[in-house]
Amino acid sequence: MLLATAAGGSSGGYTVRAIFDDAGNIINGEDVKIDGVKVGTVGSVTATPSAKAAVTLEISNPGFQNFRADATCTIEPQALIGEKFVNCLPTQARPEGTPLPPPLHRIPSGREGAGQWLLPVTQTSSPVGIDQVGDITRIPESQALAIILNELGAGLTERGSDLNAVLHRSNPALREFEEVLGIFASQNKLLANLAQEGARALPPITRDRKQFAEFFAHANTVATAAAKQRVPLATDLHEFPVFLRQLGPALKRLDRFAEQTTPVFEDLGVAAPGIDKTFASIPGFAGSSTQFFKTFGAAAPQIGKSLSSTQPLLSTLSTLGTAVKPFAKNFSGLFTSLRSTGGVERLLDFIFLGTGATNGYNSLGHFIRADGVGALCAIYKVVATTECRANFVNLASAASSSTASAASTTSGKSVLEARLAAIARGESAAQAIAQFPTTSSSAASPSSLPTATLGTGTPGAQPVGGASAGTTYYLPPSESSEAGGLLLNYLLGE
Repeated sequence: MLLATAAGGSSGGYTVRAIFDDAGNIINGEDVKIDGVKVGTVGSVTATPSAKAAVTLEISNPGFQNFRADATCTIEPQALIGEKFVNCLPTQARPEGTPLPPPLHRIPSGREGAGQWLLPVTQTSSPVGIDQVGDITRIPESQALAIILNELGAGLTERGSDLNAVLHRSNPALREFEEVLGIFASQNKLLANLAQEGARALPPITRDRKQFAEFFAHANTVATAAAKQRVPLATDLHEFPVFLRQLGPALKRLDRFAEQTTPVFEDLGVAAPGIDKTFASIPGFAGSSTQFFKTFGAAAPQIGKSLSSTQPLLSTLSTLGTAVKPFAKNFSGLFTSLRSTGGVERLLDFIFLGTGATNGYNSLGHFIRADGVGALCAIYKVVATTECRANFVNLASAASSSTASAASTTSGKSVLEARLAAIARGESAAQAIAQFPTTSSSAASPSSLPTATLGTGTPGAQPVGGASAGTTYYLPPSESSEAGGLLLNYLLGE
């Protein structure tokens, strides 16, 4: 309670102590308004030592308990019967972003009105009401006014400046009119241009005066409807700055979006004729496709029957697919292996190199390095004949060995063929040699080769002497690879 009393005696409220030159007809409980909205009441009206009126304003609305150093208050008539109210403005309008003025000065303790917010007399006004102006026309008010004016001249002889200040404060309209005249003086060039432009704009307005009259009539209707909603409108206007602060970032994002979408809309403008042509062609396309869908619908029953008849085929294909799946998997593995190991490239290399081996090219043109001749030697023979001299071994020794080999054949086969057949059945090379031994030395035996190639243990191909010098005979390096050597000799024609 002590704190509330020190703060102005309003139990924690917000109390403004406004000093007026005159507070006639203003009493306790009168309204305190801001832009027509009631925000509090008049607490008390007392006289000050300087012959002024101190009016305490109890502001009960929390949204307006923030009077600034540029606040103003005026006593205005509320009704024709002389009732008054106090109309205040907590702070003056200013551009967005301008800092607020400081709060009102608070009356210190020990002085009258301690704890209240002081609004000086320079920021208040007490206009003379129209009812008071009307009273001076009647007796005895007119006689009293004459006496006052007579005495006023003598009493204010040395206080002309004070009277001038009081007159200015008594009628804020005069002060505001002077401010308006100052604004007009600073904008005289703009006003001159406005007058010239107005002279050109008036003839069209005169021609359309009926429309202007209707505009003002509708504006009156709108203003009347807005006046009925003045309380919500006042709340909206109070919250409008907050809305603008939130709208700023949104507009910035919208600006960035517009910059980013500009190329898209430019491309869309370029593509607009084609898009328009497409949409223009859609009706014709739809009309042309109507007959197609009708025909398709008529053929649907026959197509359905054909599709139903393919069911056995689909079943067969499904069975075939299941059976082919392992083969396809292996086939896929084969091609995957060929691709990963370079098999296709090596096959192409073989074809390319094989072609180059048989087909040469020099400065005169193409020439053939090798040519296949179809003769007696083109047919495979078990026994060497004198007519075919394309042998890998000596012809004379081959003839004698062929005679010996023929004697040791089994079921018409040579010893070499019999040994190969045994190896093919799974027997080892040693078993094949033991099962089909040779009866005499021959060219097919390793003993018929030059002595430089025997017993050395050197693997690989060795040259053969005699009439077939320069040819090649393969000597197996050991028993483990003798089967491979026999097979290679067989493939080479021995």
